[in-house]
Amino acid sequence: MNRLWMTAGPVLRTGAKRLVLLLILALTVTFASAADWPQWRGPDRSGVSKETGLLQKWPEKGPRLAWTFRNAGFGFSSFAIVKDTLYTLGTRDKDEIVIALNANDGQELWTAKIGPIFTFKGNTWGDGPRSTPTVDGNLLFALGGQGELVCLDVTQKGMEVWRKNLISDFKGEMMSEWGYAESPLIDGDRLICTPGGPDGTLAALDKKSGIVQWRSTGLKQKAPYTSATVAEIHHLRQYIQMSAAADKNDGFVSGFAADNGKVLWSTPLFKGYVYSIASSPPIVVGATVFVTCLSETTTNCHAFALDPAFKVTDLYSKKNQNSLKNNHGGVVLVGDCIYGYSERTGWVCQDFKTGKVLWNERDALEGGGSIISAEGRLYLYSDQGEVVLLEANPKEWTEISRFAIPATSKLRKAADTSKSAGIWAHPAIANGRLFLRDDELIFCYDIRGAK
Repeated sequence: MNRLWMTAGPVLRTGAKRLVLLLILALTVTFASAADWPQWRGPDRSGVSKETGLLQKWPEKGPRLAWTFRNAGFGFSSFAIVKDTLYTLGTRDKDEIVIALNANDGQELWTAKIGPIFTFKGNTWGDGPRSTPTVDGNLLFALGGQGELVCLDVTQKGMEVWRKNLISDFKGEMMSEWGYAESPLIDGDRLICTPGGPDGTLAALDKKSGIVQWRSTGLKQKAPYTSATVAEIHHLRQYIQMSAAADKNDGFVSGFAADNGKVLWSTPLFKGYVYSIASSPPIVVGATVFVTCLSETTTNCHAFALDPAFKVTDLYSKKNQNSLKNNHGGVVLVGDCIYGYSERTGWVCQDFKTGKVLWNERDALEGGGSIISAEGRLYLYSDQGEVVLLEANPKEWTEISRFAIPATSKLRKAADTSKSAGIWAHPAIANGRLFLRDDELIFCYDIRGAK
């Protein structure tokens, strides 16, 4: 930058110099922010990182382990990473908490209380928070398993700015006893969350005060586990979210006008009990909305095309609506293909436009898992603790590298309330690092390529 300024300086007037400097600074800020992972599933909730210059192949024993943090407690929260700070949710004693770590060395910076640890009678699927914090400027937003929604100031070591409870303040209703799992969405001055219930499925709050701006009174269904996403479809900004019927667990996906919460469109997904409406946010390409979940029916994935009047047409045949049953590991769209884990089928590559399965792999990796992507590579993190680097190849499973995390959670193995749980926290990529979690354990791997 100095060389450019010295070259341009003698021939530019003061105003032009100032413009050049502002442009350079803008480019620098854009580059820096592109490497952050400020919310659930990354900058745009797609699970696809925009970083470049990463290792295209790992050493035999895996990339270098930069640090390990061992005191995150229970929980399936993933990570928000902004600049040099990592944020996640966990537990200490009897509380769910926000944890801030130095992303460079894993040292704890501060913690802040959300509320009591979430569990339920007969629980064997794991205690603690299920969602991931969202960071927007100086503010962090976090939702606990019991519906406690907090706004914290990250510049003041997590000082509380405001607090709401989705159940007591908004008459919220979850689709099951497994607790709130949504990661808050920030869109401009709005915080979008899904209390569910008789006052409206979706809610928009003022992010600085927590005051309600609107509720989606046109839809009063129960909250799902998934998180909303924002999209522009036919020139209308909208929030897309799934839900479960108020009187039973039939599933739906709907679009809500960003300005006032009006229901623009809504369509059924399936009838009957659903295991997961779902951990992967809807994927929007143009005017097509892709959703996947795990239910007892044969309609587990759809590509809904919306016409200008928001009439909904499913692009997939009945057969292909059952080609990807994703529970809570998420999916990614790379090129023209969806990749992810399908229950009882294994890892799947599916054509986005038709829903046809291009390949599936049952045996290469034990169990299910979560998935993210960067630079045309797929990062698979199994619920047993293996990490696999794949080429995003629509023709076949093309494995490049793999390794196993050095230890798995002692908390999860010792707790009766976690005996059916696996490693369910999604990975994240930020600033040349890969972040992995198994309950109390957080691992940071250096995946930067050679300079």
